[in-house]
Amino acid sequence: MGQLISRVIIVGGGAAGWLTAAILAASNGKQGEKQQLEVMLVESPDIATVGVGEGTWPSMRTTLQEIGVSENEFIHFCDVSFKQGSKFIGWRNGGKEYYYHPFSLPESYTAFNSAVIWNAQKEGQKSFAQSVCAQAIVCENNLAPKQVSTPEYAFNVNYGYHLNAGKFTDFLRQHCVEKLGVLHLQQNITSVNQDDKGFITSLDTQCGESLAGDLFIDCSGGAALLIGKCYGIPMVNQDHILFNNRAVATQVPYRNEEAEIQSCTLSTAQQSGWIWDIGLTSRRGVGYTYSSEFATREEAERELSAYVLENEGLAKVEELNLKHISFNPGFREKFWTKNCVAIGMSAGFIEPLEASALVMVERSAKLLSEQFPLNLQATEVLAKRFNKTMRYHWDKIIDFLKLHYVLTERDDSPYWLAHKDQCSIPDSLQDLIELWRYQPPWKYDSYRVDELFPSASYQFVLYGMGFKAQYLSGNSEISASDYFRAVQQKSNQYIQALPKNRALLGELKNKIRI
Repeated sequence: MGQLISRVIIVGGGAAGWLTAAILAASNGKQGEKQQLEVMLVESPDIATVGVGEGTWPSMRTTLQEIGVSENEFIHFCDVSFKQGSKFIGWRNGGKEYYYHPFSLPESYTAFNSAVIWNAQKEGQKSFAQSVCAQAIVCENNLAPKQVSTPEYAFNVNYGYHLNAGKFTDFLRQHCVEKLGVLHLQQNITSVNQDDKGFITSLDTQCGESLAGDLFIDCSGGAALLIGKCYGIPMVNQDHILFNNRAVATQVPYRNEEAEIQSCTLSTAQQSGWIWDIGLTSRRGVGYTYSSEFATREEAERELSAYVLENEGLAKVEELNLKHISFNPGFREKFWTKNCVAIGMSAGFIEPLEASALVMVERSAKLLSEQFPLNLQATEVLAKRFNKTMRYHWDKIIDFLKLHYVLTERDDSPYWLAHKDQCSIPDSLQDLIELWRYQPPWKYDSYRVDELFPSASYQFVLYGMGFKAQYLSGNSEISASDYFRAVQQKSNQYIQALPKNRALLGELKNKIRI
């Protein structure tokens, strides 16, 4: 039968490491029972945790539920607020114009393509998102996605989370160790030992201990101790397509304890990048993602400071505690080699736009868990399958993120002009854009059941950016006026029924007994 895999060693903590540990441990043994698979996480005591982001997709609800987490406890301990999508400001022409990419699908999306109706009747109508999806109105009014009586993880409108990444890591660590039986060691890895076929057999630590394992998961972030330093798997750079490689971030307090909490991530375009603005229960996380080719560190600080000044009233950049981050946009040529799997930033990172980092951790860990190899002999075939699937997802992320930039009408800076240069647009995306001029995105644009971005996501970006299309009116069973009226009625119902974000979060926290 070959060498059985009974022990997995995860190298590196942070959200990626602990989320992976939770998914593997929860799926390979029930709480209170002997684990079928031993999961060990080894992290350096000398490296501070760097969160991969503070935004999640709706998939995180399912993940947390599957690993046995109480949503109310998660909300309480991780400063969580609800994320219902993203609001893009100034991306089209650099003014105050905006559009939404909500998490909910357009109304009746599986029955017919609402893009056809809207494009035929868009003159005099609201924006695409507000015309076809009630969640855009919910977001505009900073409403919660459900009521206080709604069960944990259930919803009226689809949602993910904004969270404090550091507290999330601590929360997962405690849950993994106390509830899921994950072994935790704080040690520095000094060497990686391999057999004559190149498979990792053990890790040596600074204290002289040797940690033997069967499968090793690299969650060591940019250090890439296993996939990079040990195996030398190169990065596939994407800086010729997506230029952002720097970020400067800070934390901004609310004006008062009753200040409204946004229902979505605010993404505001700037001269050489864009600013994210994420509202947690206790503070806002604000940061500027930019390209060092088009802006200096000092220019980025000034743009971020100006944004905070306009939105919150701080007068000087010196009042902000700024954290600078560098990254190289790209992903590994292979994510699984021999008995080593890279998950998280060790596998790749592009930019925070659309919060793809944490969802890629979820997808990678679940794919590994669902097709977990019983023995080392099975790893070669499973590795090929894993690498093919994850490469598909990374390519789709590149196309979708690039779509946000290429349709801009901005010509006020070299950064935006460069993004519209045909040489920087992948052929795959150019083909789709040409097709979408005559045929709107819909179910035929989704090739897999595990697509990261449904065709509706492309619609929200396309028509939010003013994409000009030539569609036939189609043969719909519902008239345009009836359709728009139904969406408006649902929007009005939500406005009446749903509480404000801060009000619901406060009530949910009160349910927790400390």
